[in-house]
Amino acid sequence: MSEPKAVVELAAKELMGPGVTHCPHPRMPLWSGHPKVFIDVASTGEGRCPYCGTVYRLVYAVAGLLYQAGCNILDSQQFGDLEGDDATGLFFMRVHFEAPPHLADAPTLERLFEHVRQQFAMDVRFHAVAQRSRVLLMVSQHGHCLNDLLFRWKSGQLAVDIPAIVSNHPAFARLAESYGIPFHHLPIAKDGPGGPAEAKRAQEQQVMTIIERERVGLVVLARYMQILSPAFCNALKGRAINIHHSFLPSFKGAKPYYQAHARGVKLIGATAHYVTADLDEGPIIEQDVARVDHSLSAEDLTAVGRDVESVVLARAVRWHVEHRVLLNGHKTVVFR
Repeated sequence: MSEPKAVVELAAKELMGPGVTHCPHPRMPLWSGHPKVFIDVASTGEGRCPYCGTVYRLVYAVAGLLYQAGCNILDSQQFGDLEGDDATGLFFMRVHFEAPPHLADAPTLERLFEHVRQQFAMDVRFHAVAQRSRVLLMVSQHGHCLNDLLFRWKSGQLAVDIPAIVSNHPAFARLAESYGIPFHHLPIAKDGPGGPAEAKRAQEQQVMTIIERERVGLVVLARYMQILSPAFCNALKGRAINIHHSFLPSFKGAKPYYQAHARGVKLIGATAHYVTADLDEGPIIEQDVARVDHSLSAEDLTAVGRDVESVVLARAVRWHVEHRVLLNGHKTVVFR
């Protein structure tokens, strides 16, 4: 029987010493390419700046601790955000390893890493590979992303559990039933006694009740066409993903692909990002584009857009549930 597998995410803070704003090494970028490049740079004796010295010790400490504990590292990726005026100066590391049975639970591993965590001021999270994420899908009246995710889940391409589907419209109740997933129709009564704002708060509270009851770890807005309240966005920080076309800030409002067709665009695309109170401006996880031309009708452009949206959202969801996405301020680090 193979040993349990786990993934550990590490994010070390404030690794640059006083007065050091970047790594002065001429061999840039340090963190892109094969790990051998990193080893070669370290072996030259040039890695003596406060930042790199700390990184070398951190990588050694993590790998050494896992080795001493009898773990087997299967994959290790790392990235230092150093370049540009918007650099955060953070170092990110994702380690996939096998652990012996007596270490194969998060609390035990957290105790094992406590000294190293404090030494390097790291945020550390452990995830058991065998533990599937519980995902809530939300949709309105466009079902292509919902249908794509359900097919990937049913066919084993997306290793998650889907305990519920929520919609403000009843259109996809039959689709949910065909997959054996509970469907919750939660409309927003715009003419209620408290007005639209109160109706939205009441509906979002119903959604939050489902999230808590079903122990949901990720909410996916699979073309859910409602603006979420700031309070709801904050409650789901880092665990809600949205998908939209990549024309923004152009072609806002209804039928964006028809607007794009009228302007004769040559590229269309989609963006998957984490949900924040700033509408459609959360940290981006994945994007893709498709080339189009004059021969396509507005309906053809819309069909291409649906395909791109479905693929981009599926990638973002898979990378999130595989713990490959780490938040880096207003950006993300995605270890593929």
